[in-house]
Amino acid sequence: MHLRGLVITAGVVALLAAGPATAAPTDQLHRDTEAIHALGVSGVQARVSTPDGQAVATSGTADLNTGLPVPADGYFRMASTSKTFIAAVVLELEAEGKLSLDDTVGHLLPDVVQGDGNDGNRITLRQLLQHTSGIHDDLPGYTTPQEYYQQRHDVYSPEQLVARAMSHAPDFPPGQDWAYSNTGYVLLAMIIEKITGRPAHQEIEDRILRPLGLDRTRWLGASPTLPAPHADAYQLFGPDSAVDVTDQIPVDYQNLSWVTTTQDENTFFRALLAGRLLPPRQLAEMKHTVPVSEEVQKLWPGGRYGLGLVERPLSCGGSYWSHEGGDGGYITLNGVTADGQRSAVVSMSEARGDTPEHILAQENTASTLIDHALCA
Repeated sequence: MHLRGLVITAGVVALLAAGPATAAPTDQLHRDTEAIHALGVSGVQARVSTPDGQAVATSGTADLNTGLPVPADGYFRMASTSKTFIAAVVLELEAEGKLSLDDTVGHLLPDVVQGDGNDGNRITLRQLLQHTSGIHDDLPGYTTPQEYYQQRHDVYSPEQLVARAMSHAPDFPPGQDWAYSNTGYVLLAMIIEKITGRPAHQEIEDRILRPLGLDRTRWLGASPTLPAPHADAYQLFGPDSAVDVTDQIPVDYQNLSWVTTTQDENTFFRALLAGRLLPPRQLAEMKHTVPVSEEVQKLWPGGRYGLGLVERPLSCGGSYWSHEGGDGGYITLNGVTADGQRSAVVSMSEARGDTPEHILAQENTASTLIDHALCA
């Protein structure tokens, strides 16, 4: 029998409330975490934050070899959720008059975006932020266990990553379509450093983490090891091939080498949408959305993209704001109501990315958890 059949499911639910609260929302959170685990996801942790308190649930195991339970406050890789942090810093700099969203990449980073039809003088910061730049994405990655073991400690500079993208023609003229581009956010981090004279991660620490008290959100640099506690992360490359990919250096370690917790991520999104980080005009800019591609619509039905923020509809009416992330076996979905009062985060420590069906099932089941939590 494969090891996965021997894992004992462990479920934990806790309610930490400032006042009276019904058990129903907590029971639903528990059912929703179990539903994700039932897909074959090794470990799940989820947290819902409201003005009345927090509900926490876990399911599955933190280690397929030992069967240890998932820590309710475990660290995980933030991955692309860090794009919202990058966007918030850019908008703070805009509020301070240090740059404009209409500035071009060519003006701020001369001779960086050029070649094979790429022209930084035609691409604005707004287009980088909303993924309408047309810059082709070509970040290194791995598709088999063998590639993972060969490449997991490779380190790339931002300049190297941008150069890879510049070896391709643009996907479309700037502003004419939408395509998710990690390279666009590599460029934004480079622009933050050009404007401030300090790396983007230091600006995030000073402008966001310290003011909000997010002391469990950390930039790891090129370190491959996560702090304790954490659930080991697994990448599914095919049937019966869940490979432990916990200890690796993210390819784009300048941007993506962040770890966080469900508590910190909830705090960040609630503060952002409540207007505690940005002036009203900049927050409104962040929430000005454009349609996403047909391919991404399959993952985010009705979804639209702003400046480092995703808007998605709620089944109970209205919409919520989020930015999910996935890297090195960790997949995280989140959501916060428009007033910043209610938020939810679910972190899964296995990426079932071997087939489109597995990807969609994991996305849909996690999205259902967020929807239930925000509509409760």
